[in-house]
Amino acid sequence: MITPAEVRRARVLIVDDQPVNVQLLEYLLKTTGYENVHSTSDPRQVVSLHLKYRFDLIILDLHMPHMDGFQVMEALKPLESESWLPVLVVTAEPDKKLAALEAGARDFIGKPLDTVEVMTRIRNLLEVRLMHRESREYGARLERTVRERTAALGRFRSAMDATTDGIFLIDAASLALVDVSDGACRMLGFSREALLRIDPVALGLTTRAQLERHLATNGAAHETDINETELLRAGGEGAVPVEISWQWQEAGSSKLLIAVARDISERLQAQQRLKHLASFDGLTGLPNRTLFFQNLREAIELAQDKAWRVAVLFITLDRFKIVNDSLGPALGDELLRQFSDRLVRVREQRGAVGRLGGDEFAVILSMTREQQGEAAHVANEIRESLRAPFDLNGQHAVLTASIGIAMYPDDAVEPETLVKYADTAMVRAKEAGRDGYRFFTAGMNVQVLARLDLELALRSALEGEQFVLHYQPKLELSTGRVCGVEALLRWHRPGHGLVYPAEFVPVLEETGMVVRIGEWIIDEACRQIAEWQEEGVRELRVAVNVSSRQFVEGDLEGVVRAALERHGIEPGLLELELTESALMTNAERTIEVLERLKALGIRIAIDDFGTGYSSLAYLKRFPIDKLKIDIAFVRDIVTNPDDAAIALAIISMAHSLHMQVIAEGVETRAQMAYLRRHRCDEIQGFHFSRALPAAQLAQLVRKNRETPDRPTADDSNVQTILVVDDDVDTLTALHRLFRRDNYRVLTASTPTEAFELLALYRVQVVMCDQRMPVMSGTEFLSKVKEMYPDTMRIILSGYTGINTVLESINRGSIYKFYTKPWNDAELRDNVRLAFRHYWMEHGPYDDRKVPRTG
Repeated sequence: MITPAEVRRARVLIVDDQPVNVQLLEYLLKTTGYENVHSTSDPRQVVSLHLKYRFDLIILDLHMPHMDGFQVMEALKPLESESWLPVLVVTAEPDKKLAALEAGARDFIGKPLDTVEVMTRIRNLLEVRLMHRESREYGARLERTVRERTAALGRFRSAMDATTDGIFLIDAASLALVDVSDGACRMLGFSREALLRIDPVALGLTTRAQLERHLATNGAAHETDINETELLRAGGEGAVPVEISWQWQEAGSSKLLIAVARDISERLQAQQRLKHLASFDGLTGLPNRTLFFQNLREAIELAQDKAWRVAVLFITLDRFKIVNDSLGPALGDELLRQFSDRLVRVREQRGAVGRLGGDEFAVILSMTREQQGEAAHVANEIRESLRAPFDLNGQHAVLTASIGIAMYPDDAVEPETLVKYADTAMVRAKEAGRDGYRFFTAGMNVQVLARLDLELALRSALEGEQFVLHYQPKLELSTGRVCGVEALLRWHRPGHGLVYPAEFVPVLEETGMVVRIGEWIIDEACRQIAEWQEEGVRELRVAVNVSSRQFVEGDLEGVVRAALERHGIEPGLLELELTESALMTNAERTIEVLERLKALGIRIAIDDFGTGYSSLAYLKRFPIDKLKIDIAFVRDIVTNPDDAAIALAIISMAHSLHMQVIAEGVETRAQMAYLRRHRCDEIQGFHFSRALPAAQLAQLVRKNRETPDRPTADDSNVQTILVVDDDVDTLTALHRLFRRDNYRVLTASTPTEAFELLALYRVQVVMCDQRMPVMSGTEFLSKVKEMYPDTMRIILSGYTGINTVLESINRGSIYKFYTKPWNDAELRDNVRLAFRHYWMEHGPYDDRKVPRTG
């Protein structure tokens, strides 16, 4: 077998007047290790070139101008007396095979070329050429050895070791290896002794079933079976792919199975390369049209099973032909390569992107039924990826893209139809002015056009002074004073009135306009602070939200410094609110910027805390002054033990790290009372005030500072009992009964009302009915135990499901259980004991706190 070194040294001449054929053969030879490859389109030069280079192989076309292949072979005949010269004829006329062989060709292959077959024929001819080069006598001796290598085991050794193939001899009786060739040892890395100790099945030569099939031939002379497998390599270093041919051999009285294994690693690698060439675009490395349609077909099959939707985005670069013509094809190809890289970075999944030809690309996007806007979002990301110029060897080019979108199953169910419709939609996008996208479905285009209309309106809103800031006050719970405000963006859109942020901020984020708008907000907030100070409204800190894109893409520090200097305000009156994701985008740079701003006097707050990273590690690293509890944990804080636990944990953690805490979205008095009791520093929300224009906000602050929203007096020593029952008569009777003992008696007909009262007042004893709608008494008291573990919890019910009650008592949710109807005197005494128990545990005990029963 020809070795890799001999492949590199082999001199090959390609003779063909068609450049495409020459390029293909050169590519195949050079990518499989042949380094000494020559070519010519003029057959008249063949003889002189051969005399100069002494080629080992000539690949010859038959039909060429000036001199055909037959004439070339005739001219070469005088030179063949010196050495055996292989000529491989390649032609599109298969009927000329016999004539070519008679004219002197050693082999013949037809067009179009089967690349694997071409490379195999070339290698075979070079192997024969190698044998002839060393000597004619060597060839004859090798041929005799091969003929005689099956004569007997004793004479087989020299023949076995004369070939680079691996030869394995298996005794038919014991099914064990009795000898192996040097080629087998080299191929697998074992010594002969080690290899003979390995079972043929364990080595991978065959299976027991295959051995039995071979034995079933009963020694039929020279019966051959060929199969491909992998053989074990020494040291467990993978396996060697081989092609094995099987033969019988008589060795005296013994019968041998002979396995001849040929290493096919290079052939498999060549097949893999060819498979890659058949499926992937040679310029960009993306899936080509064939593979893209296969991937799309598989995506649709999965979508059918999952009830998903599939979007196809058909993309073409606007005015690419102008760039290609002006800069040249080489730089045009480089531009396509760079764009394909950007496309992959947007989509991430390389298999979901394809090049369909020229400057046409396509993207597959699978999504759930609920992800209505995902296709438009990806289209915008692709457009955004084109904003940066392409660097083409020092020359810069800026391009845009037109994108068409078709949806499965809304528009079509067949891959070909889906791509065709996406192509049609792309043409519509071009007709609409380029640098945009269109859906194939008319109804979806209405939504897209509305989105484009919104984007265009936003681009002119800043210059048209259509934006305005409203301010939502923040209440300091310990003093009841307004201590600051949050600046919130509003848009006075002509013809639409006041537009709230949820409708347009996502568009600002997607398009990058949020960076410019964010700079305006900081400057406007500083201007307003200065104006309020002139009006006598002082010590009012203004918080401004900073988006992640503004932090990454803009010059936040420079913008803040310029605004402070321009309006002459103290840095301490400006607070920046950042989300956790904005902090973590580029942590090291973020820390540097925030530390410089902090040194300047700016305060830093984390917005929506608890919904992102929420890591103690970054709280320690970043210079943070305040945490803002997200509304998601505040909304049900008085009724949901989990939300309450999270909020209280944030408060405790922040205070231990010397940070303040503000809760947003506070909408009820109960929520505010609960947060105030648990030492939350500030709140903001509709309960105190919604966001107001600057003038109204100033009026509210003046009024608040005259009469602050003071916290209620400490009621920790007021003995309070909460009675919960859905029966109004029961509530009335118990209220009348316990008022006789001077308790503060609170009543609730639902668990929800009860939770609000627990948040508003300090309650020592809770008494409830067992059978209530929505939630049972034991379930209610279990939640009370989690949120108010110090309370004494009592069930008073006519329902005597003892198992449920005992379980609750055992869990510690219930202190006592009493049945209806009750004895007034006994119930009053037991409640008095519950209060006494409470004060003994949470004292100091003061007998005057416990009223006498009368």
